[in-house]
Order: sequence, then structure tokens, then C-alpha cells
Amino acid sequence: MDFIYQDPYPILKDETKYRKITSDFVKTEKLGEREILTVDPKGLELLAQEALKDVSFMLRTAHLAKLRAILDDPEATDNDRFVAYNLLQNAVVAIDGELPSCQDTGTAIVMAKKGENVYTGVDDAEWLSKGIFNTYQERNLRYSQIVPISMFEEKNSGSNLPAQIDIYAKKGASYEFLFLAKGGGSANKTYLYQQTKSLLNEKSLDAFIRAKIMDLGTSACPPYHLALVIGGTSAEANLAAVKKASAGYFDHLPTSGNMSGQAFRDLEWEKRVQLICQQSAIGAQFGGKYFTHDVRVIRLPRHAASCPVGLGVSCSADRNIKGKITKDGVFVEQLEVNPKQFLPETPPHLEEAVEIDLNQPMVDILKKLSQYPIKTRLKLNGTLIVARDIAHAKIKELLDAGKPMPEYFKNHPIYYAGPAKTPEGMPSGSFGPTTAGRMDVYVEEFQKNGGSMVMLAKGNRTKEVKEACLKYGGFYLGSIGGPAAILAKDNILSVEVVDFEELGMEAVRKITIKDFPAFIITDDKGNDFFENL
Repeated sequence: MDFIYQDPYPILKDETKYRKITSDFVKTEKLGEREILTVDPKGLELLAQEALKDVSFMLRTAHLAKLRAILDDPEATDNDRFVAYNLLQNAVVAIDGELPSCQDTGTAIVMAKKGENVYTGVDDAEWLSKGIFNTYQERNLRYSQIVPISMFEEKNSGSNLPAQIDIYAKKGASYEFLFLAKGGGSANKTYLYQQTKSLLNEKSLDAFIRAKIMDLGTSACPPYHLALVIGGTSAEANLAAVKKASAGYFDHLPTSGNMSGQAFRDLEWEKRVQLICQQSAIGAQFGGKYFTHDVRVIRLPRHAASCPVGLGVSCSADRNIKGKITKDGVFVEQLEVNPKQFLPETPPHLEEAVEIDLNQPMVDILKKLSQYPIKTRLKLNGTLIVARDIAHAKIKELLDAGKPMPEYFKNHPIYYAGPAKTPEGMPSGSFGPTTAGRMDVYVEEFQKNGGSMVMLAKGNRTKEVKEACLKYGGFYLGSIGGPAAILAKDNILSVEVVDFEELGMEAVRKITIKDFPAFIITDDKGNDFFENL
């Protein structure tokens, strides 16, 4: 057999539209017969800075068009349209560059391919990190990176560094980049399943997908761009392909395999998986057809004894952006600058929401909520307490030490969230909900002690939360995951820190809200919206 080298991921074309940032920082020089592209490291810094800025406040045109398509689809449910409309409104607010589209402004990830004839003379990761640092310092973004001091002691880095930077070699004299701002919600919905050859038949694969789709739930803010990758020379290769596929990076792979083992898209299974997602009835967070915008199914070679299968998503904050450096300058992918064009002239018609006064005693709030079934759409007005992972852990420490539950946890509903920085002159930074499931382990004990009787967050929860709400008379309300900017602009009137100020974005806060949208997901009678799908 003759030796044949195959590019594992032969991307056939690049239809990306780029905007030039600058013609500076690049020059070509001759080294023998080679033409070398010399890049001043300041070009790396500027590219990373611009890419992370743009992707925090702007979205791809194709993504926004898919949201508008939901509004125009007669088969979409009212809940689908409600979510899609809110996400489009959110994009219109975020484009001003003050309130990022999502409060979780993500882990900064850079995947780069550096041509053999590109010379920088520095540690490229350091200069890319400097550009990322600049954006997170200068913009109203959140610092989400927690660094370990010891096995159990952690602190917020205060800069959103470290970033994840992976640089690969390629032929030529160009430098190509994919930048991602990956929030914790969607990152946590990346799954690896170690399967075998027995999966690779139509019946088994169909059943597998139907079961595993339910693992995704709604906590990562659908509608999703879903990636399913079957095979891989290693588990690590599989999951790397999942991330890139969900970002649209592999859209122009071939659509069939060959004896050299090239990756390819399976268009037939993409249609089948999309239909499975529609039939799940999970919809755009609260029931319906639009659990996914689209699906990418990538097939890879595998070891005879292994069949890794990866599943992952890019969420409604579809923060993926390409960049490149060539002899002509420094370029970044052109994102949509006029999202308002995708908004309809009139909002979709919806039944009137039930208004809930949160400033009345907790017993009266519970009595009011008990009058309505799950899936009821609400408008919340009044006071919320904001607390998430570390604050919950600290309150549990108080209970474990025999100390009482803080009164604020008893007297007010608890909103699981952590804000981005507050723009000057505004009451709040972007302030959408975080994933409810991370707080599930605390619910039974907290409700037993009179706290967390009404919880507000995003995503589905475990049966233990349903059982606790039934036992103690509590409720879980679902907020729309994704439109953090418009919540800050239109629904949050004031924010103040009330406890654990040293925790930064994880401190306990008290906020005043008006017409804050939510749905009853879990009630005091043992009903749960997601169980009924």
C-alpha cells in the first residue's frame, strides 16, 4: 500500500465575511526562497481584543435570521415565539456595546492555525491573552475564572484569565483563528459517551440519540446549534471536534468519507437528529418545536476497540468569531451590526401574563402562585435576593454550624444569577439567570429551614427539587436563559450587595425588578413542566 497523507478535517472553502481591523503590524520578508510573514505581536493583541469585544455584543447574521424564522413559523408555539422575540430584543440592546448579550461573558477560548512561514518572535499565547485581558478590563464584562490556591481554596482571578489557547501548525504564510466566549451553561452541556461498534446501526443510533438529547435540557439556553460527533482517534479529538462543529467551523467539510479517514458531515443524519429534537417538544426553553436551530453530525475515524460519541451545543449567546492575519492585514469576522432589522413590526401575540407582587409576605406569595398551573407565564414585581454557587455553599456552612438561615433567604424569592459589570449611569449590568441545577443539592435542606421557598433561574431540575417543593410547599420559576442585556435595561431597577461582598459577582445581592418574565416550572403539588414533555 502506498503512503497517503490525509488532512483529517479538509475544510473545502471559507465563505466568512471579514472586516479589516488594520493594515499595520504585518510585513513580508525574504528568507532564502521563502517569503516570511512577520507579525508584530501587537497585531495578535489587537486581534484578540477586537474579537472578544465584538463577540460579546454582536451575533452572526445567520443566527439572528434563524431567530426571526421562529417568529414566522406557523408551527412554532407561543412559548417558542416569546423566547425568540426576547432574544432578538436582547440583541438590539447589546449592539450598543454597553450591556453584553449574556451576563456570563464566558471563558475566552482561542483555537489558532499558524502557518509555517509566519514569524512573531514571541510567545503568541501571552499576547493573545493580553488582548483578551484588555477587553475584559475595558468593557462591562464579568470575571468568571476561578483559580485554585490549594485543593479547596479558590479565588476569582479578577481578570477573566487564564484563557484557553491552542495553537496548531499549518502550511503557508497566514494565521487563522477561531475565538469563542464559552459560558458555563453551554460548556457544562458537553457530553462524552464511550460506545462500541454495536451503536453503529440505524436502530441503535436512533434510540441512542433520542435518549441522550434529553440530557441537554434547557439550562444552556436553547434554541441550540447542536453538534453530534461520532468517532475520533481519541476522546479528546472527539470533544474538540464537538466544540468546533457547534461553532460552525466545520460547516464546509466533505459530505462523504474516504479510505484515508477524512472527517465528513452526514447530512441525512443531521435532518434526522433535527426532527428528533423537534419531536422532543422541549422547544425554546418552555415547550415547543425549536429546541435546536440546526444540527451538525460529524463522522470521524476510530480505533477498532472504541467509539467515542460527543454531544454539545452553542447556545443562544452564539459567541463564535473567526479572525485571520495575512500579508494584507489583521481581520476579524464581520458580525451583524443591525439586529433590529430582524424584529417584526409588532410583537407576537401572547396571552396576558399573571402579575406577582414579590413585596408581600412569603406566605402570600406562595398562596398566589398555588392558584396557577405549571407553564403559567408570570410578570414578577418587587424584591429578589440574588445568590448562586458560592453563596449557597456559605449559607450551608452556617446551617452546618448550627446557625440560623439568613432572614433574607426566608423573606424573598431567590434568583440564581451573577451580574456583569454595571455600565456608568445604569442600575445594573447584564443580569440573566444561571443554571438552576447546580443549586439542586441545597434545596431540601434550605426549604426545611424556611429558605428558598421560591426560586428563579433557568433550566430543568432534579426530582429531588420537585419532591422538596411538594413536601415544603415551594416553587421553582423558570426565567428565559439568554436575554441578559434586556433584563438589565428594562426589568432591573436597582441592585445592592447585602452579604459576602468579598465574593465579587457571587456576592449576595438584593434587586428590585419590574415586569420580570418567568414561568411556573415546578409547583407545590408535585408537578414539573419538564416531566410532562
